[in-house]
Amino acid sequence: MKLLDDLFQIVDFETTESGFSATIKLLPGHIIYAGHFPGHPVTPGVVQLQIVHELMENHLSNGLQLIGIDECKFLKIINPEEQGKIQISVLHNTDNSLIHVKASGKCESVIFFKLKGSYKIT
Repeated sequence: MKLLDDLFQIVDFETTESGFSATIKLLPGHIIYAGHFPGHPVTPGVVQLQIVHELMENHLSNGLQLIGIDECKFLKIINPEEQGKIQISVLHNTDNSLIHVKASGKCESVIFFKLKGSYKIT
């Protein structure tokens, strides 16, 4: 299930030499927040990983499969009503047909998650 334009929208997207930076807007009316958690919406960690995945696919114009996670830290709760816009920064490089990714999500100076993982093009 794709979350782009359903749970989040891309507000700004800038390509860099070694990756990209995207500003996304979370849509607090999405059904996922009704169950996670009623009255206190929290963006699940797996959803944050899926957002990075979809942004990578959008950036590379290819389908991807997550092969492995070397490091993943969820540092703060993302409440879509309090942090409506999140900046996702991604650095990536290719080695032996794998795409190695370092990603983070933040709002202003607060970092919400960090990810180091590997994908392959499908």
